[in-house]
Amino acid sequence: MKQLVETIVKALVDSPEEVVINETAGEQVTIYEIKVGQKDTGKVIGKQGRTAQAIRTIIRAASAKTGKSATVQIDSMNDEQVEGDLKEEEQ
Repeated sequence: MKQLVETIVKALVDSPEEVVINETAGEQVTIYEIKVGQKDTGKVIGKQGRTAQAIRTIIRAASAKTGKSATVQIDSMNDEQVEGDLKEEEQ
């Protein structure tokens, strides 16, 4: 499921290397936290949040198969966070 979120988001942004997806799985709910560069935040959210809502709908539909609900959170990163997250991924 994380791969699905990553594929969708990376297709939308100008800087796919800055996309970081964190997955937090609980008993009933899985939370997908999407972090993108500041310049790409608007592309992921879309006009009036329509793109973000579409992403949430797709993830909820896909997670229905597993019997768990899923939540998607979208955050933007400043330049320092992007550099730190990229270094962590390289390790």
